Amino acid sequence: MKRRFLTMAAVATMPLISAGCTTTGALDGISDPLAGFTTIAARAESVTGKKTVWVQSSEEARTVSERVKRLVQKKTIGPDTAVQVALLNNKGLQAAYTEIGLSAADTWQESMLVNPTISVGMIGVDPVRTIEGAVVSNILALATRDRRVAVADARFRQAQLRAAEETLRLAADTRRAWINVVSAWESVSYLNQAQAAADAASELAQKLGETGAFTKTGQAREHVFYAEITGQAAEARL
Repeated sequence: MKRRFLTMAAVATMPLISAGCTTTGALDGISDPLAGFTTIAARAESVTGKKTVWVQSSEEARTVSERVKRLVQKKTIGPDTAVQVALLNNKGLQAAYTEIGLSAADTWQESMLVNPTISVGMIGVDPVRTIEGAVVSNILALATRDRRVAVADARFRQAQLRAAEETLRLAADTRRAWINVVSAWESVSYLNQAQAAADAASELAQKLGETGAFTKTGQAREHVFYAEITGQAAEARL
C-alpha cells in the first residue's frame, strides 16, 4: 500500500519537478542587478545631459569622490557642474538606486519555479495525508506564481519610477538653487552699495539734526532706512 502511494505521488509530481527546473524567459533582464538602474541612468542623461552612478563598492566610492573633487576644486562652479556634482554625490539617490536592485532581486526570486520534493522522512502514521499535503503545497505555489511575479514586477517598476523622479527632481532643484545663489550674490553687491549710501545719509541726517537743520522725524526715517538695508544685505549674504 505504502509503495503504491509513493508511486502515485511520484507520478503526480513529475510534471512539477520538470517544470521547476526551468525559468521564465520574460524576466531574464531582471537577473542583472544593473538592469533597472541602466534605464534610469539613460533617461536622466537624455534629460539633464549629465551622468548618474550607482555606487556598489568602496572602490567605486573612491572613484566618484575623486571625480567630484576634480569638478569643484579651485574652479568656478556653473549650473551644469553643480548638477553633475549633485547627481554623483547624493546619498538619497544611492538609496533609491539600491531599492531598484532589491526589487529586481525580489522579482527574479519570484520568477523561479519551486522544485517539489518528497522525503521518506515525511512518511508517518498517515502516509496518504502527508504526501497529499506536499503535492498540494507545490501546486499552490505554481498556481499563484504568475500573480506573485506580477506583483513583484509592479514593485520593481514603481522603484524605477521613484528613482527616476528623484533623479530629475534633484537635478532641477540643484539648478534652481544655483540660480538663487547667483541672484543673491548679485543682490549683495547692489545692497552693499545701497548700504554705503544709506550709512552716509544717516550720518549726515544726524549731523544736520544736531545743528537744527533737520527734523527728528527726518533723522529717524534715515536711520530706519539704513537699518532695513543692512538687514537685507545680511539676509542676501546668508
